[in-house]
Amino acid sequence: MRRLGNAIHILWVGIVVFWFLIAYGLVRLGLLIGLCWSGARRRQVVARWNGWALRTLLELLGASFIKMGQVMSTRPDLFAAETIAQLKHLQDRLPAFAFAKVRRIVEEDTGKPLEETYAEFDPQPVAAASVAQVHRARLRDGREVAVKVLRPNVRRQVERDASLLMLGAKVIALHPRLKRSDPVGHTKHFVDAIHDQTDLRIEAANYRRFHDNFASWTTVKFPEVLAPSTERILTMEFIRGTKIDAQPEDRKLPLAEVVRQCMFQMCFDDGFLHADMHPGNMLVDEQGRLVLFDVGLAKHLHEDVLIQFIDMGKCLTMGTPGDLVAHLRRFHTYMGDVDWDALSKDVEVFATKFRGQNAAELDYGTLFNEMFAIGRRYHVRPVTDMTLVLVAMVTSQGIGQMLDPHVDVFAHVARHLVPILMKRNERVPETAAARAAAGQ
Repeated sequence: MRRLGNAIHILWVGIVVFWFLIAYGLVRLGLLIGLCWSGARRRQVVARWNGWALRTLLELLGASFIKMGQVMSTRPDLFAAETIAQLKHLQDRLPAFAFAKVRRIVEEDTGKPLEETYAEFDPQPVAAASVAQVHRARLRDGREVAVKVLRPNVRRQVERDASLLMLGAKVIALHPRLKRSDPVGHTKHFVDAIHDQTDLRIEAANYRRFHDNFASWTTVKFPEVLAPSTERILTMEFIRGTKIDAQPEDRKLPLAEVVRQCMFQMCFDDGFLHADMHPGNMLVDEQGRLVLFDVGLAKHLHEDVLIQFIDMGKCLTMGTPGDLVAHLRRFHTYMGDVDWDALSKDVEVFATKFRGQNAAELDYGTLFNEMFAIGRRYHVRPVTDMTLVLVAMVTSQGIGQMLDPHVDVFAHVARHLVPILMKRNERVPETAAARAAAGQ
């Protein structure tokens, strides 16, 4: 029965995409014929239409595809501003589901009427996203809270999206060259992480872990988890603030530094990172603290993967091409023989291209794509545990580019890594970049 449901879902998605592309093509043709404005005005209108069309299609396709759109909304280097403005609606302004369903879910999970659990409960959500929506409420003790409620049947929808994405990955894997990138493994890693978001008990545990990891920070805050919190409802303290992408100019540079350091600690110190840090999940509260929400999509790096990630960061930011080749020899396995001389030459070209670029110039997406292209060329077996880490870094790069486009990202990473390498008794490269990072 489940296979039949998946087949029907795949057929439905195919029909939706087919007719949507026909409608899009007709409207786009009409725009090209009918618009008589100047070139700049024409481009703005077309970009706005492209954004609306893409947003609408992703909303129709469901939660997993909306997640992809959220990452796209942080990439002003890839999409026009008018397109980005439309994709930002995917962050927290999706259509809400009815309050009657919210009431039913709360009462089923708590085992009592909603009014016995909450003294107040606003029927209008303050945010509606792909997996859940959030309502302002007040506990019986008077404390103001935010109650996150899972969308009805979202887990089944995510499972069906996963079957579609896995089918696509298996089709891609039929190509001998593309198979080397392990599209099936990476896709499974991604869809499993989205599936975890449909159990709010996992998100509650993630919040508690982030609380512990950032207990000493005065510039970063995660909402406190309160009762009742179950598989389908999550009660948290209510925090007021302004979105990170709506900050005045004088606050952007200090905030960019907080975002960078927060991400560095997650990636290199804790090995536990928020993998969904788009602007819709970030606020600045009345005390100027960066508040991070929606931590259901988080990634724990096991020690062996964390060591590999630290070493990769070292090689990219302050190592020599020889260091990067040594990293590939140490941490990766290969499907066949490797021409190490040719690999070394390609790595040197790669390192020279990206070293020293500032945030406005550096595109993590391009960097990772070229890095993986080298891996495919020399039959490197990819590490699937890196999928969400790289997604998180690409997303955070979009935020950093928005707040502080002129910063030398590699230099900041290098400064953060030097003491970590020394603490772990790992070799620090003997390069000018490493000496600068160490303050020598």
